[in-house]
Amino acid sequence: MDIEDTIKTTLEELLKQLDINFSKIDIDEDEEKDTYNVNIVSEDQSLLIGQRGGNIQALQHLLKILTWHNLGTERQFHIVLDVDNYRQKQEENVISLAERKIAILRKTRRPQSLPPMSPYFRRKIHLHLMGAGFEDIETESREQGERRHIVIKLK
Repeated sequence: MDIEDTIKTTLEELLKQLDINFSKIDIDEDEEKDTYNVNIVSEDQSLLIGQRGGNIQALQHLLKILTWHNLGTERQFHIVLDVDNYRQKQEENVISLAERKIAILRKTRRPQSLPPMSPYFRRKIHLHLMGAGFEDIETESREQGERRHIVIKLK
């Protein structure tokens, strides 16, 4: 079995064990980032996502470990799990928020803080703001645990 088949079979079995209904599992490989993006279409969205995305994070970690084990390979790769494109929408929202904060920063020249968020979303923002059009911007994470957040400032 190839990696995509193993991911799908592993996830299907995991969802059945958890007694979670789903209608479809889509998998897209991003070879450049050595990542498999997996989207579950389900009516049990809120259960799969959990509070602040906690369940989806845990399920993603479990899926990754089980898939690596089932493949019995030394090769490691990333799996990004999504439910009805929840993460994609969340990514778009946090990127949009960061860009609004940058507009305020450029106008006031005062550092702007974003609300606390998961490591996944903080990383997305850090990477996005390293791209074109943000050469005058730098980011840093502050605080610890659930209070960890990004501060955006001018270089």
